[in-house]
Amino acid sequence: MINTIIGLIGMILILLAFLLNEFYENFNQENKNYNLINIIGAGLLTLYSFMIMSWPFIILNAIWLIVAVVKLVKILRTD
Repeated sequence: MINTIIGLIGMILILLAFLLNEFYENFNQENKNYNLINIIGAGLLTLYSFMIMSWPFIILNAIWLIVAVVKLVKILRTD
């Protein structure tokens, strides 16, 4: 049951970042909060993928997580 909750929260966060990006001009890939939401969501989905041992989703979400972390670090360095 806990793994389902972790997966659902991760999914909601990723979808939230996507929807905010689509409908709010200032909420984009250059926004710290956008990347932070993606990091938390992708981290939770990576954890969930490990819990259910789904390698395609482990790889997908781990890459999503890494890209979001790299982007956030880049943003923080330029501020």
